[in-house]
Amino acid sequence: MGGPAVQVLDTTELPAPKYVGTDGEKVYLIGPLDKISVTVLGLEELSSKEIQVDAGGRVAIPLAGAIDAGGKTPSQVSALIEDKLRTYVRNPQVAVNIVDYASNVITVDGQVREPGIYPVIGEMTLMRAVASAKGAGEFAKLREVVLFRKVEGQQYAALYDLDAIRRGVYDDPRVYPSDIVVVGDSPARRMFSEILKITPLITTPLVTLIAYRR
Repeated sequence: MGGPAVQVLDTTELPAPKYVGTDGEKVYLIGPLDKISVTVLGLEELSSKEIQVDAGGRVAIPLAGAIDAGGKTPSQVSALIEDKLRTYVRNPQVAVNIVDYASNVITVDGQVREPGIYPVIGEMTLMRAVASAKGAGEFAKLREVVLFRKVEGQQYAALYDLDAIRRGVYDDPRVYPSDIVVVGDSPARRMFSEILKITPLITTPLVTLIAYRR
């Protein structure tokens, strides 16, 4: 497999994850290592207060067997479990809730004081994401901040200038769980090098779609 082929998109905003509604209301999806509770009405022996989703997004439910929960809402997983239980239980009623959002995190890397994985609390923005990593390093290149996001199997990346955001040149973009933020000079930033040779003056976010050559 070859290196990335970068296609510049005619937009200044990264696409939002699929699970964000048009009214801005967020519906949480179950992810790897999250913990869920399963309640089967009237059948305490089939209920569980805490089940951990495995790294592949699956959970094991008594009688229902292995359920592919990753990337689904709690109500969708409830319906899957009900369908499996109908073989053994008449008209099963199942409620699934997320009790621990282990996958509700972002990664902040590059020229920040404390690179790492951080929880997404409320409506987090790019500036808040960098702040959660104790801010940019002393010599960080704030004009070279890349935000990665995968939406429906497509990998996107956008190049931002934190100084421009601070000056109000454009809005501070929202970040979502599973996003990756890379601050400063890095292989991620250098992916944009050829584009910047052609358009060196970037006054708006530069949003791209990434494909990998085979």
